[in-house]
Amino acid sequence: MLKDRLGFKSRTRYATVRPRGDASVQALDGERCPGCGNPFPDEDDARRLMVCPDCGYHFPLGVWDRIQLITDEDRFMELDADFISGDPLEFPGYMEKLDSARQQTGLKEAVVTGKGTIYGQEVILGAMDGRFMMGSMGLAVGEKIARAFEIARENRLPVVMFTASGGARMQEGMVSLMQMAKTSAAVERFSRSGLLYISVLTHPTTGGVTASFATLADIVLAEPGATIGFAGARVIEQTIRQKLPASFQKSEFLLEHGMIDAIVNREELKGFLYKLLRFHKGRER
Repeated sequence: MLKDRLGFKSRTRYATVRPRGDASVQALDGERCPGCGNPFPDEDDARRLMVCPDCGYHFPLGVWDRIQLITDEDRFMELDADFISGDPLEFPGYMEKLDSARQQTGLKEAVVTGKGTIYGQEVILGAMDGRFMMGSMGLAVGEKIARAFEIARENRLPVVMFTASGGARMQEGMVSLMQMAKTSAAVERFSRSGLLYISVLTHPTTGGVTASFATLADIVLAEPGATIGFAGARVIEQTIRQKLPASFQKSEFLLEHGMIDAIVNREELKGFLYKLLRFHKGRER
């Protein structure tokens, strides 16, 4: 069982989700919405969701804020919390960058994984945080995600993964690129077990994360206005020598061209996920 494997035999409740960090709130103080230009309001609900009430612009959301919005209160237990990246290439300045990211975000790595419930439905959940070195995927991130799928497979639980990433972490070189294959293989083993994987692509989801586990889900959702792609738009334009549409790589563009299944507003996302989980659970019986 999951609790036996992870050494939580004596626990009957999960760890409480951490409260919203000061960085998320302070980032909005005096800030104007990039979507409409209006000052962001002081309304508690708007700040809880980090969504502009005037135009619906979705601000990037910190990982613990995300988990707090999606999971039931006091029903999330973090997995592999102590996994951190090393410095396999002895890349100059890398350890200093990691230390700085940890101090600024309060996170140990760019992804948090764990077990929680969504309106009572048990899931293995992963959430990436773009504030931690742009959500880049190195050894620790790839390992935590792969282990999340393995734990979910062993315990016959669905997976919900929130992505926000600039791609592979260049400071780890080939070790980072290997995580694309590792996470993809973990998803394939999970999929062969007949279990449900839902990914939610948030702004931005790019590079090797897009090219691996983020888009291999049974159901691929996205938040409004999220940038989703592999290479950057300017790189593509320089390669093909053509001007791309202004909406290129936005979630609305991808939905129109069949690359994702649905766009869901943040306020509606928890209920939407619950319905998908309930539907799939009913079909398993």
